[in-house]
Amino acid sequence: MEHVQAYPPPAAPSAYPPLATPVSVIGPQYCYPQPVDLAVVRKVLTITEGNFAVTDINGNIMFKIKGKFFSIHDRRLLTDAAGNPICTLRPKIMTVHDRWQVFRGESTEEKDLIFTVKRSSMIQLKTKLHVFLPTNPKEDVCDFRVEGSWLKRSCIIYSGESNTILAQMHKKHSVESVLLGKDKFMVTVYPNVDYAFVVALIAILDGINQDDGVE
Repeated sequence: MEHVQAYPPPAAPSAYPPLATPVSVIGPQYCYPQPVDLAVVRKVLTITEGNFAVTDINGNIMFKIKGKFFSIHDRRLLTDAAGNPICTLRPKIMTVHDRWQVFRGESTEEKDLIFTVKRSSMIQLKTKLHVFLPTNPKEDVCDFRVEGSWLKRSCIIYSGESNTILAQMHKKHSVESVLLGKDKFMVTVYPNVDYAFVVALIAILDGINQDDGVE
C-alpha cells in the first residue's frame, strides 16, 4: 500500500498543546491539527519583484509574497504556490502608528478587510505589533500580538494579551543561504492555527522593517 504524504508535512511531534478552538483568520483550510514547520526564504539579491517564498520542510513552495514596490502604495500580494491570490497586504498612508490592512484576494475594499496590524508605538527597539479583527472596531484590546526581535528573527505571535503562543520564528543559517544571499528562517505554527495568517503577519513585519531600513 502506497504511503500518502500529508500536506503540509507536520513538524516533528512535540509538546505543542492543540488549541481547543482553531484560530482561523484567513480560512479554516489553513488550520492543521498538528504543528507545521515553514521555511521563509527572503530573496535579498532579487529586487525586480522583491518577493519571498514560504516552503514546507521538504522545500515545496506553499506561498509566495509578491511586492509592488513601483506603485504608489507598497502593496504586497500573498498567493498560493500556483500564484492564486489569497490576500492583499497594504500599508495605510498618513497614519501616526504604522498600520497595515489585509484584504481578501486582490481587493482593497473595506468589506473585504480580514484584519489590521499596527505598531504599539512609533519608537520601538523591539518589535511589538497589535492585530485587530474587523469585529473589534474599538481596538481597546488586541486580538493577536507579535513581540520579539525582527533583526534576530525571533518574533512570537500570541493570542490577544495572553501568553498563549500561536507561532514562533527561529533563525536558520546555512552555507547555501550565505552564498546565495538568501535570508532563511523557520516558523513553527502551533496546531489548529491558521498558517496563512501567520505568513501574512511575517510579510507585514518584513514590510515595516524595510521601511525602517532594518533588513
